[in-house]
Amino acid sequence: MKDAIVLYPSPGMGHLISMLELAKLIHAHHPTFSITLIIQSPPLNQPSTAVETSQQIAAATAKCIAAVSAAVPSINLHHLPQISLPPTCITLSPVQLEFELPRLHLPTINQILQTLSQTSKVKAFVIDFFCDAAFRVSTDLNIPTYYYFPTSAGGLSHFLYFPTEPENNSGDQPVWVPGLPPIPFTDIPEVAQDRTTEIYRKLLETSTHMANSSGVVVNTFELLESRALRAIWDGLCTPEKRTPPPVFPVGPLISTNSDDEGENGHCLSWLNKQPSKSVVFLSFGSMGLFPAKQLTEMAMALESSGHRFLWVVRDPPSEGEDKEQGLDEILPEGFVERTRKRGLVVKRWAPQVAVLSHGSVGGFVTHCGWNSVLEAICGGVPMVAWPLYAEQRLNRVLLVEEFKLALPLNESGDGLVSSAELEKRVRELMESERGRKVRERVLLMRDGAKAAMDSGGTSRVALTKLTQLWKQG
Repeated sequence: MKDAIVLYPSPGMGHLISMLELAKLIHAHHPTFSITLIIQSPPLNQPSTAVETSQQIAAATAKCIAAVSAAVPSINLHHLPQISLPPTCITLSPVQLEFELPRLHLPTINQILQTLSQTSKVKAFVIDFFCDAAFRVSTDLNIPTYYYFPTSAGGLSHFLYFPTEPENNSGDQPVWVPGLPPIPFTDIPEVAQDRTTEIYRKLLETSTHMANSSGVVVNTFELLESRALRAIWDGLCTPEKRTPPPVFPVGPLISTNSDDEGENGHCLSWLNKQPSKSVVFLSFGSMGLFPAKQLTEMAMALESSGHRFLWVVRDPPSEGEDKEQGLDEILPEGFVERTRKRGLVVKRWAPQVAVLSHGSVGGFVTHCGWNSVLEAICGGVPMVAWPLYAEQRLNRVLLVEEFKLALPLNESGDGLVSSAELEKRVRELMESERGRKVRERVLLMRDGAKAAMDSGGTSRVALTKLTQLWKQG
């Protein structure tokens, strides 16, 4: 019987892409394993709270899966059936739904694992933390179960420390987590701030399962997050357990698919004409939506800064008809024409990995999504940190205070970043001594990331330790 590894990602693009890269990494270095990917489809009745429709999610997912299938045809894909949500789920928030969908798929997951076990030796079931509902199924079947944590080791240390955190924080005191700088209470993920909610109970349960799992695979590398990893390895984040779970930093795992063609592929030809390290790149992920007022402030900042820029813009949220708007409708009148000689504005998408790897790009204004952070590090691009949702505010603390790879943006009381503030930070990143130090630091981490993934590097060693555990099991 062949040794099999089963991977179960969450359908969110940041989670899915990262675990697909994990599958490719395992196959590249340990091809004797049979690899099966279980793919969730969006529900037929996508809730109105979702940012994207079922069709948009399905299309993006299909594109990613097709790229992996073309690169590694031997990876087995198992698509879960598309289901309709029960009425109780229609009003769930996106985060609640991320946890709930895997629970609704449990009978099918159980069947898949049992069927696969009849023809293969399932050495490991690797699940995204949002797929925690499957933990009991796989452990009941005596299948070693691992979690894949697609964000930082700092985020993992905070997540594992959940059950230990004192309960009397009123919000005016920083959160202290082993291996991390003090975190302002408002910078921990919003879903973790209110302990009375059902979603907090779910996070707590997932943290406990993770601490009792066979191990955790995390998308980072040791040089970048040595302090957080050491705190986890030393058991400081799980003091109630005699032995902490094994943690394997195997990153940076970033998309290796060629994305320099198709819509807005002209970004690269435009960059080819710009001087070295002269362009500021602004991009905020698939859910990075700004109100019209904020887009105006951003445009004013870029125009006043005098620096070259490549800006990815999405339509502002609208309660009316879902109609695509032109750039002249979204941005200040005449902005695109006035800045044409030194700026390029594109709608919705740019080939981010290729852009951040381009020699003309000298700075990145980012929402601090972990995939984007790692892509910037691998490209050697310093950052201005502008977090929007999920764990991104925590990532900002790490980027600015711990890693020293980014400059922070200050928001006003209503959450708006003024044109003056953005212009100040862009100039500081591109012109100042502080910006130069951040640039030097990110180049050091770029080289460290490459070394970690090379033969004998820390991430390759961690992957070897992990696969040896699987082979021995």
